[in-house]
Parts: sequence; structure tokens; C-alpha cells
Amino acid sequence: MKVVDGKNAILGRLATYVAKEALKGEEVAVVNVEEIMISGNKRDIKERIEQKRRRVGSSQKGPKVSRSPEKFVKRVIRGMLPNHRTGRGKEAFKRIRCYVGVPEKFKEVEKISLKHKSPIKFVKIKEILK
Repeated sequence: MKVVDGKNAILGRLATYVAKEALKGEEVAVVNVEEIMISGNKRDIKERIEQKRRRVGSSQKGPKVSRSPEKFVKRVIRGMLPNHRTGRGKEAFKRIRCYVGVPEKFKEVEKISLKHKSPIKFVKIKEILK
């Protein structure tokens, strides 16, 4: 099982890495999802997510954007997978786990840290999903 540390990682790059590993057949756990960064203008990002939250579909059935960070990140990773409803995309999606903080079972495990140059403009997931 691969454990990826989300602290100061860029969301899109982390999501593509996790999706590729899951498609290869690896079990992947993403920890510290609330510390993941989304690059771009803070106001624009917040506006776009709030707009998605307001648009809930006909008769309030969905789709809805979750306010919990682990569900939000998992949804982004799902977008990187080929057809998440059937076949290999569905199987890969089952192999992905996301956690807020670091659970006890992953405290001693070596974590993969995705080192990227920190963007000038960014917002952390915990700031958006309050």
C-alpha cells in the first residue's frame, strides 16, 4: 500500500499521481487532505466551488459538492480515472482512500511526499470547505 502525504501538494498533480497508481493496481491512501493546495486566485476558486454548491440540479436531487475535505479530494481523483462507473476505473476507485490528518495505522509508515514548487497564488482545501 502506498501512502501519499497531501501536505503542501498541488491538488491536480496529486490527483493524477494517485489515479495512475490505482490504475496500476496499487492500494493508495492519501493523508492530510485538508493541507492540499489548489493553485490560483483564492477568490476565483471559492466563487467557483460555491457556484457548484448552489447548482444542485432538478428537484434538489444532485449533484452536490461535499464540504468534507476527504470526499472533495476523492471526487477530484475520480475525475482523473477512465469511466469510474464500470471496468478498470471502478476497480481503481475502490483502491483509493482519503483521510483528514494521519490515522494511527499510517503513523509509522513511510509517506510519499510530492515535491513541487509552491505556487505564488494558492488556497488550502481547509480554507475553502469551512
